[in-house]
Amino acid sequence: MDLKTAVFNAARDGKLRLLQKLLENKDGHEVTKLMGEKTNGATPLLMASRYGHLDLVEYLLECCSAPVEVGGSVNFDGETIEGAPPLWAASAAGHLKVVQSLLGHGASVNSTTLTNSTPLRAACFDGHLDIVKYLVEHKADLEVANRHGHTCLMISCYKGHKDIAQYLLEKGADVNRKSVKGNTALHDCAESGSLEIMRMLLQYGASMEQDGYGMTPLLSASVTGHTNIVDDLTTHQQVRVSVAYSGVCLHRCVHGYGTSHMERIDALELLGATFVDKKRDLLGALKYWKRAMDLRYMDSNIVHKPEPKQLIMAYDYAREVTNGEELDGLISDPDEMRMQALLIRERILGPQHPDTSYYIRYRGAVYADSGNFERCINLWKYALDMQQSNLDPLSPMTASSLLSFAELFSFMLQDRAKGLLGTSVSFEDLMGILSKSVLEIERAVKQNGPMPPDPAQLSKALSIILHLICLLEKVPCTAEQDHFKKETIYRFLKLHPCGKNGYSPLHLAVDRNTTCVGRYPVCKFPSLTVASILLECGADVNSRDEDDNSPLHIAASNGHPDIMNLLISCGTHFDSTNAFQQTACDLLDEKELSRNVIQPINHTTLQCLAARAIIKHSLDYRGNIPEKLEAFVLLHR
Repeated sequence: MDLKTAVFNAARDGKLRLLQKLLENKDGHEVTKLMGEKTNGATPLLMASRYGHLDLVEYLLECCSAPVEVGGSVNFDGETIEGAPPLWAASAAGHLKVVQSLLGHGASVNSTTLTNSTPLRAACFDGHLDIVKYLVEHKADLEVANRHGHTCLMISCYKGHKDIAQYLLEKGADVNRKSVKGNTALHDCAESGSLEIMRMLLQYGASMEQDGYGMTPLLSASVTGHTNIVDDLTTHQQVRVSVAYSGVCLHRCVHGYGTSHMERIDALELLGATFVDKKRDLLGALKYWKRAMDLRYMDSNIVHKPEPKQLIMAYDYAREVTNGEELDGLISDPDEMRMQALLIRERILGPQHPDTSYYIRYRGAVYADSGNFERCINLWKYALDMQQSNLDPLSPMTASSLLSFAELFSFMLQDRAKGLLGTSVSFEDLMGILSKSVLEIERAVKQNGPMPPDPAQLSKALSIILHLICLLEKVPCTAEQDHFKKETIYRFLKLHPCGKNGYSPLHLAVDRNTTCVGRYPVCKFPSLTVASILLECGADVNSRDEDDNSPLHIAASNGHPDIMNLLISCGTHFDSTNAFQQTACDLLDEKELSRNVIQPINHTTLQCLAARAIIKHSLDYRGNIPEKLEAFVLLHR
């Protein structure tokens, strides 16, 4: 074990004597260097602070000149926090004496992690009231929000730490501050079910605002299924609350906590939908739907449900019930109740809310589990259209939908699925999803914005497309359908999409890592079949990734001689080199070479030998040969 690792381990484990022994007889420069170096992303001081070793922290600060502000990586509850300063780590872990020592040695009270989380927010997250008070007393800023605009008050409300929330409110925390997505501390209470804290926030003047999706705290509680909050906010007609400002107690009346009659109806109906899909409690759903129906007809001003613009095939052309008799009849038809839940959620939340498409997909998955693949596919197609109309290109939710289709079609094409209801996969179904996948790439490539598509998300979408192409090759089709398929693949390739490491679709097709795109197997890669059809549809056989590897290099790295021979037959430059001056043959392992799977002499031309000679002897060729040949020489660097 080297000295750096030994010092790190001693600091992490609280072994002061061992650390002192390791550092004895070391000059100041070497000790300072050790204090600034990181092991597993963390300095010795950061680890000592994280695990609360006060004696070690003070030794590192006072005797070793450890930098008090240098952040690093620390792990909490299985999550790695990047750029965490020692004070943040000590605050998050609840080590008050270490917090006091770090501040006493000059640590900045408002230093942040890479996500802009402060030590105060870290203490609020895990409920360390003593540390919260100490940090605030030492001028911690209550209003510094993390990258999502989430404040200390919001996180204490979400985590249900009433004493901390009350303390922050007493110290003047902004009760109506909004996050990036427009939610307030009241939304956080609603999502976590903290009714007591919600009532306290209302006493401090919190208002029922809408977030970026148009959701009020009441609707948020309905979506998450917190009946205590929904019941409280929908049953109180008028409440007299006391608000304390600078020691003066003021009184005011709030009608139903600021909730309208229509919002109460929506909340109860939405809660019923949550009971159907999340709690799987149909009787509970009926109870809340009956309460909503009673509110609709409670006086002469009857609130009718809006007439649907059209009935939806994916919902089996169901329509919402409009009176008590129809509602009572639902109990005899559980499937109809489930469609009611989807209709209600779409009407109230709208197609742009993530929960709307999420629960449509969930319901489809339930149908798939019972072998009713046709209902599943119809629901998933409807959800996919909704996502592509409302979400940003390459949204993780859209990618998840496309992958689910690939996994479902793969299962339906397997022998073990035979005999189940509706297991046949049609060319139209597969081709429709491939077209939707290509559309997602088009949206990403053509979107106007300062940020290019995320390479990781783009890689996932490209991999899904390759799996769909692979599945399509297993489904019989007519000559006209085959032409349409190849036309779609040609259009896809003309977008010139590149994923992580600059991989083109052809690179991905010959790489074994493309196999692992989701939790369940779809197709196996490298795939000779997929590589063949990509080449037939115009894939560039000499495309290069960020390390100047051609698809031939990747095929060689993956030990796939059949694909290598295919690429060579399609005109790839056999002896071209990558950024490390390696040819594809250099990347073949000894086993493959010993089998003589590739014969270099059969694929080397005089042109190639001449190019290699020019590079080897550093001959001046620029301007002395045609430009086309210059590019050819560059391939052999």
